[in-house]
Amino acid sequence: MSVVTEGFKIIDLPPAGQELLDSYDNCPLDEYMGNQTRYKRFSQYRLAHSEDRGWQFELLPHRAYTAFKKFNPIGGGISRPHPPLEADLTPYVRLGVAGLELDTSEDWQINVHQNRTRATVEKPGLLTPEGVHQDGHEFVMIGVLRRHSVVGGETRLWRLGADEPFWTGTLQAGQAVLLDDRAVAHDVTDVLPENGQAGHRDILIVAFSRWKEKWYGEEHDAAVLAGGEPVVDTSM
Repeated sequence: MSVVTEGFKIIDLPPAGQELLDSYDNCPLDEYMGNQTRYKRFSQYRLAHSEDRGWQFELLPHRAYTAFKKFNPIGGGISRPHPPLEADLTPYVRLGVAGLELDTSEDWQINVHQNRTRATVEKPGLLTPEGVHQDGHEFVMIGVLRRHSVVGGETRLWRLGADEPFWTGTLQAGQAVLLDDRAVAHDVTDVLPENGQAGHRDILIVAFSRWKEKWYGEEHDAAVLAGGEPVVDTSM
């Protein structure tokens, strides 16, 4: 199933090692999204491909996260500082790159989010408080590394403008969905504690944009904060 023709693809991920899983314990509270149930780290990379070395990751200087309000009415249009990743998530990102079959003739910029959502009886874990949405990038990868003592968290995919999702499913640990973000909207239902025991869901999210579309740097951040629109290459 091609992500280009179908709009999405489910891929398998290798089991996460204990060191990586433990790194989620050190993600601080996200004060901007998730109703105080989300914990987060965030880094950005430039991807470049060569015939002899394949895809190479260049860690970019750390910046606050900014998203266009058009795509995120809750957390968009503002500067959201998050500490950088401490864990190496690039092996999982490479699987997403392979599944998407990224154009090797261009450089890409990626945002990599390490998110934990906690759920208690008193406070369910809000996974997409912005509702059904697109992120505004060309492709998005959402990978689940652990579901601990939670139920719910059903991913729903929507054709643009549709009243009902065309696909629903609950991603288990070791699964990821790859999305054509310009053709498909998505949301995820809340996670709830299983059997009354507090739990959490640990994921990575990767957003892929062509470098020439300038989703990184001062120019991008200024456009977001000014309420502008993203640059989209319509020649593809």
